[in-house]
Amino acid sequence: MTNINIHEAKTTLSKLVAAVEGGGDITLCRAGKAVVRITPLPAAPRKIIGGLLRGQIWLADDFDKTDNTEAALFDIGARP
Repeated sequence: MTNINIHEAKTTLSKLVAAVEGGGDITLCRAGKAVVRITPLPAAPRKIIGGLLRGQIWLADDFDKTDNTEAALFDIGARP
């Protein structure tokens, strides 16, 4: 974290912003006392694109069918 006087920050704002974008924080001080912190914003969330694996994954038609043997293994009771 870097401490900068507010007067100095006025004249070098674009350099300070570039420094924060590179990582880290900058604290602005007035008369040697910290008053404001400049921090980078969090990265924007990635956009989710559906259907990227279309045609690469398949489910059997009976994937959710169970018989009494499988139900007994999980102790969930037999289905009629």
